[in-house]
Amino acid sequence: MKSTNRACPRDGVDTPTPTGKLMLTVLSGVAQFEREIMLERQREGAAKANAAGKYKGRKSISSDRRDAVLQLATLGTTQASIARHLRLGKATVYRVLRANRPEQPRENAVDR
Repeated sequence: MKSTNRACPRDGVDTPTPTGKLMLTVLSGVAQFEREIMLERQREGAAKANAAGKYKGRKSISSDRRDAVLQLATLGTTQASIARHLRLGKATVYRVLRANRPEQPRENAVDR
């Protein structure tokens, strides 16, 4: 691991010194603790909303728009053009195409 020596005169922390290393370690520990507490609260809130039936996930696109994506793709339209034309995100177009592509055997699959 590469070591960096950095002085933060504004904060009074000089990282190459033992005191500076201690301060940096304490500050990073506090930041990590705050992050874990925030994630825990987020999980609790999502579980509570889910139990109350308020968390339903992403709304799927209509079957008409899904059919339009597939039709444009069979015509050879690029995925970016499909997304622009139908005002969908590129990821949505990719997801629809991936879900509707025929299953193909893998070339490197090993028979067991």
